[in-house]
Amino acid sequence: MVKKSEQPKRGIVESRHDRRPGAGGVVDYAICMLGPDGRVINWNKGAERITGYPAKAILGKHFSVFYPAEDRASGVPARALQMARKEKHSAAEGWSVRKDGSQFYAAVAIDPIYEKRKLVGYAMVTRDITERRQARADLEASESQFRLLVSNVTDYALYMLTPAGIVANWNAGGERIKGYSPGEIIGQHFSRFYTPADRAAGKPAHALKIAEETGHYVEEGWRVRKDGSFFWASVVIDPIRDTDGTLVGFAKITRDISERREAQQKLEQVQRQLAESQKMDALGQLTGGVAHDFNNLLMVISGNLYRIKREVTSERSKLALSAIETASERAASLTRQLLTFARRQSVNPQSINVAERVTAVREVLTSALGGAIKLNMEIKPDLWPIFVDPTEFETALINLVVNARDAMTDGGTLTVAARNVPEAAQVVVSITDTGEGIPDDVMNKVFDPFFTTKPVGKGTGLGLSQVHGFAHQADGRVEIASALGKGTMVSIYLPRGTAAAKRTATGHSAPGLATILLIEDNPAVADASTGLLEQLGYTVRWASNAEAALSEIDANGIDVVFSDIVMPGRIDGLKLARTIRDRKPELPILLTTGYSASARDVRSDFPVLRKPYHIHDLSRELAKLTGHSVGSATGGPSGNASSEFDATAHEVAARPKAKARS
Repeated sequence: MVKKSEQPKRGIVESRHDRRPGAGGVVDYAICMLGPDGRVINWNKGAERITGYPAKAILGKHFSVFYPAEDRASGVPARALQMARKEKHSAAEGWSVRKDGSQFYAAVAIDPIYEKRKLVGYAMVTRDITERRQARADLEASESQFRLLVSNVTDYALYMLTPAGIVANWNAGGERIKGYSPGEIIGQHFSRFYTPADRAAGKPAHALKIAEETGHYVEEGWRVRKDGSFFWASVVIDPIRDTDGTLVGFAKITRDISERREAQQKLEQVQRQLAESQKMDALGQLTGGVAHDFNNLLMVISGNLYRIKREVTSERSKLALSAIETASERAASLTRQLLTFARRQSVNPQSINVAERVTAVREVLTSALGGAIKLNMEIKPDLWPIFVDPTEFETALINLVVNARDAMTDGGTLTVAARNVPEAAQVVVSITDTGEGIPDDVMNKVFDPFFTTKPVGKGTGLGLSQVHGFAHQADGRVEIASALGKGTMVSIYLPRGTAAAKRTATGHSAPGLATILLIEDNPAVADASTGLLEQLGYTVRWASNAEAALSEIDANGIDVVFSDIVMPGRIDGLKLARTIRDRKPELPILLTTGYSASARDVRSDFPVLRKPYHIHDLSRELAKLTGHSVGSATGGPSGNASSEFDATAHEVAARPKAKARS
């Protein structure tokens, strides 16, 4: 027996003699002392409780009795002692046998005991971890079932990312929605699912940063499949942390909601259009009927005025008749505005020059504004003609200017601007003031006839009604944006006239990788194509014929040419493409056609995209020409492209609203 003065320093060894207070009373651990040959020489109450052996029944027996027969046969006990001697410690988990033959799962630690460098035995601590093992097994089974469930979900792409954004696993939903098999995508960066424009803008990294910092990231936007096609996705990203709070990765869920988004957009658009149409139709029927009846009354008045004039001789009577005539003319003017709103006014539309018409009424506008308001004219050069009734156009312009003047009681600046809108084959004329602005509760009433916020006697409430009716009767539209204390902008979009402009105007630009020259003689097709190109992030210029296209190319600034093959005139799209290639062989050219026979002679010279095409088809072909893959090129769909008016409306919508005027 080891003397007390010779006890080793390792605390675990002290328990072999039960010399520490309470050591022999420990019941949660089997603590025993083994001799150098592995025989039990000391036993505690925990060992008796766990194994079922009382001290007198186990002392002197080899500790291998605690091992199952197969472990004893394979030499596990001997290897445990050997490991303890060699490594100064041995730890293992495995099945152990009780006195009654039942088994329990045990965690066993064995430490060698030396005195004066001589092995005098081993300290062995055994714990029954059967319940813990079962709990762990249950957890593993649960996790396995969860993984099985996740891996078989097909409506959602469920997968994990490393902290750096590398895809760590993949489920069936990810393969169905995005087209990648696990072997193709695991180990790749998740940014390949983003559009070229979003990747160029650093959106994938930004999403992970937001998720890490806030604990959650939710977004809807365009995503790219393996084949390069786009879909509208609902995306959720959550960070995953270990028990210490260290970021170990991200959980990402993606759902294809393209159909839902399209259906929702169509429903909202139809609802808005229906509500507005019903309201305006009802008001139009009412005001139209009143105006026609009123015109009959005015006809009686004005017709009899001429007769009375011939018979009246006194100056006083003549002055009275003059006042009646003036009032009658004013009433007739109001009636015309009512008829314009109701779209029942007889009109004589023709192609007119916007700049010339605005210049013609400039003196009237300046006079109407007075000295406290500065008038700015921003008429873009090479403005297209518009197809409208000239008188109605001038009336609408004057109504807007007078309305803006009344909103600037303390003076300010009024801007009359006009520019081309190539994507819609329209010209937009806008009147912008720096007045009071219009609040939300008034905005949806400003076009209603007789609605006004002006004092009694200061306004008829028909100014904007006439503008609304004029725009819609001319197959255009009117839009309004306002902000409290910042002013109001009213924009009238009017159809392009049939007369040719001096040269093709520059298209609306959207941020992107390259500037594309779109050559298309059909305005409706050009409108659709421009929308797709701008969604892909390209800046678009539009030319309606070969001559205009060559002029644009000579002016430089074009990175890619996208032309229809079938065009009127002596130079079709193929001849134009060959001419461009001769002049600028480095300029990429993509042709398109819906007429199969026209593409037969083209394939060897230029790539051809057949109509009708989808956005992902266009993106793929342009990516080939520009040298960027669909998953990595800059410029991609970031939602619908916005016009200058839309951008202004969006900007002012965030500002507080002000009191309005009619």
